[in-house]
Order: sequence, then C-alpha cells, then structure tokens
Amino acid sequence: MSYSHKRVAFLFAMQKRVLIVDKMHDSLSELLLQAGFTPDYQPLITRSEILRIISSYQVIVIRSKTPVDRELIDKATSLQVVARAGSGTDQIDTDLLSQRGIQLITAPEGNCDAVAEHALGMLLALMNKMLLADRLVRQKIWQREAHRGYELMGKTVGIIGYGHTGRAFARRLSGFGCLVLAYDKYKTGFSDAFTREASLSDLLQHADVLSLHIPLTWETRGWINEDFLDQFAKPIWLINTSRGEIVPFIALRRGLQKGKLLGACLDVLEQESLERLTAEQAVDFEWLAAQPNVIFTPHVAGWTHESYQRINRVLVDKLTRLMA
Repeated sequence: MSYSHKRVAFLFAMQKRVLIVDKMHDSLSELLLQAGFTPDYQPLITRSEILRIISSYQVIVIRSKTPVDRELIDKATSLQVVARAGSGTDQIDTDLLSQRGIQLITAPEGNCDAVAEHALGMLLALMNKMLLADRLVRQKIWQREAHRGYELMGKTVGIIGYGHTGRAFARRLSGFGCLVLAYDKYKTGFSDAFTREASLSDLLQHADVLSLHIPLTWETRGWINEDFLDQFAKPIWLINTSRGEIVPFIALRRGLQKGKLLGACLDVLEQESLERLTAEQAVDFEWLAAQPNVIFTPHVAGWTHESYQRINRVLVDKLTRLMA
C-alpha cells in the first residue's frame, strides 16, 4: 500500500461517523456534533439501505426496529460501537459483537425514572380501580362500593431485576410504607435504603405485588408461566414493564382465572404487533382485554418527553468516553 493510501486509511479510521437509523429527539445530532462526531440522521432508512452503506460508519444508533444480526455485522466492516437508545438488547447479537471487538452501549439511565413512575402509576390505578370508575362516572353511573380499592401501604412488593429501573421503582415505593424485596440472579450485596435483597423463594412466599425489571433472554423468555405463578403463596398484582415475551398471554389468563393474579399492569405484550397474533394468542388477548382488572399501555413506560431527551445525553456521554 502506498503512503497516500495508508494516510487515507488512517484518516478514515480516525473518523467518528454516526449512522442514526431510528427516530430520535432532535437534540441528538447537535450533541454529537459538539462532541466531535459526524452524525447522519436517517430515521426512515430501509434495511437494505443500511446494509448498503453501513461499512462507512464507526457508530450506529438504534432503537428497537433494527436487528443488529450477523447479516448487518458482516457488512459493518468499520463499525466500532452499537449505541442502543434504551436498555433492551434482545434484537442484538451481543456474542458476535463481542467476537468482532465491537462495543455495545445502552442507556437504561435515560428512561429508568420514567419506567418507575409509569409502573407505580399503573399499580395505583389498578389497585384503586381508577380506570373502571372513570369509565362508569362518564356514563353517569355513580357506584362507590363497587370501586372500593386497596392500599399499597403495608404491602410487600417483590422486584425481579435490580438494575437501574428496578432501583428507581424501589425508590418510588419508599414513601408508601411497603416492604420491598428484590431478587437478581446476577447480583449480590445490593440491599440499600429502599429495598432488601431476597431470594426468589422469599419473593414467592411473601410478595403481594410482583414487578418485572429484567431483559428478554433465552432464560427469561416464557419464564413467568402458569407454573411459576402457581408458586406464589398469596394472590398477587403483576406489573410488567420489561418485555412481553417473558409472560405469555396464556399464563396471564390462567393466573387471573385461577385467582393467582389479582390483576395485571401490562405495558408490554407477548406479541405487540396485534394484527399478527396467532389464533391462540388472539383468543387469550381478547379475554384479557375484557377484564376490568387488566390495564394495558402500548410499550410507553419509558417514553416520556424528558426521557426522550435524556437518552440522547446518556448515549453521547458514553460514546465520548469510549471513543476519546
């Protein structure tokens, strides 16, 4: 290789070109420019177009619509970093990234407070029958006894997964007089002012409420099934703001029918493309949708105006430290 070609290769290697392939808050491009990166914001880009141009970029920023799989990684010959705007990595081949020496950064710090507030809001609405009461009052139906609720005070709340969102949720519960027990398979020694570290058997024995704050992996897919719910000593309220595939529709239905679940707060679903439900899923979903003790939201727990911007700052700060 000639000197000039070596110089071009060196300069190319020093570039910090960032391909942004999902809709992000408008602040991201300016933050990247200020940090010395060259952003290329293409939120409407197609998969085929990504594969065609990805070799020219050192960083790709994604949300959840773009799988970072072997096909993409093989094309990404200059890629140094995958930046996930959020926390879920189930669409990313993390093992292959590691083998190729490509760094993965996520931004759970950016929306953990939003998720925690949403989880608490859903739980309070469910326990106090707020949505049902609102619908009936709008119809001029005034029923007080039918809408008598339950207090969170004095309840035992079990948290599975004590990362950023689990910890943020525990903080929100600290003013409610709850006993908060947290189980995390991959952490120990994390008891703090807001929660007490516990075994899974402790949660199964004592929880009145279960909140999930875990990623979707081969271990957790379908983990909260009918057999799992049957192990709780008491009927529980369930909150899922993590990934829907962790709790199948059929487990929710049977848990509610058997009285093992007092109710469910579901920001995520086993299948979120509702037009693609299997025949079995469609039956279970329609049943769940008819239940007054089930609350749905469309995967928006971490989707606040504040988190939309904060995620950008977290990603850029991490990128800056990583590629300084």
